[in-house]
Amino acid sequence: MELHVKFESNGETLAGVLFRPDNAQGKLPTVVCAGGWCYTKEIILPHIARIVNDGAVQVLAFDYAGFGESSGARRQHLDPWQQISDYRNALTYIESRDDVDPLRLGCLGISYSGGLVLILAAIDPRIKSVVSIVPVVDGFNNLRRAHDERCFADLQAGILQDRRGRVAGKEGKITMASQTRYEELSVWPFPRVNEVFMQDKESEAPLHEHWSTMESAELLLNYSVSPFLSRVINTNVMMIVAEGDYITAWDLEVQAFNQIRSQAKQLEILSGVSHMSLYSDRADTNIAAVRAKEWFS
Repeated sequence: MELHVKFESNGETLAGVLFRPDNAQGKLPTVVCAGGWCYTKEIILPHIARIVNDGAVQVLAFDYAGFGESSGARRQHLDPWQQISDYRNALTYIESRDDVDPLRLGCLGISYSGGLVLILAAIDPRIKSVVSIVPVVDGFNNLRRAHDERCFADLQAGILQDRRGRVAGKEGKITMASQTRYEELSVWPFPRVNEVFMQDKESEAPLHEHWSTMESAELLLNYSVSPFLSRVINTNVMMIVAEGDYITAWDLEVQAFNQIRSQAKQLEILSGVSHMSLYSDRADTNIAAVRAKEWFS
């Protein structure tokens, strides 16, 4: 069963979909999830949610402020702390519902939001269990690897130019993923990312926009989950990593996992699965979703 809901977050109205197992009765453990870079709630999250439902767990997927069906005058702006606040306000909304067990709440994130839920595990005591899928854990080192030396210098120059322009009230934009590395500046310079997200936009996520504010890239460069990981002590944490993932740097992900102090943690390294095949190949999506279902169950 899918129920469309709305709730308030920092003066904005966020749109979500609550996926509840068919024929479920009473209060259920509930997982809150949102997407990664420029996602809307229709990208990959419903496929994961329906499998997690098989474990008698319901899932709320939502759009951040400024994305998809949610309100927000500043569109396509990714501020990690604003998005973390949206997650926390989603938790506040969900714990007030009569069909939710407020003592059994979890979070799931993928890619950029995979890092956000690790921070949430450290700062919000309501969260009992987390699944982090191919997370971004170190924005600077991740982007420095993703771009070669020339492209990274161009990215830094573009960010600086935008900062100067914002003083004069001119906000710049940047493509999410370019089809050509040198002809168009982008945050994620991988043609396959562009291809898959354009397919998703055509097939199931028409509100996806393939750009962000340039300031979003600046905030990403200064983003790291590392200072929070030692504070994750009493939360169940599963991290799902794609072996050889060069988009969000799987070795950085494993390093981050090892910094988590909780003894209730598990690392799943998926061989034969890539970062983008988690989106484009439903068999690979299902592998990650089943792991999440088992963990939350």
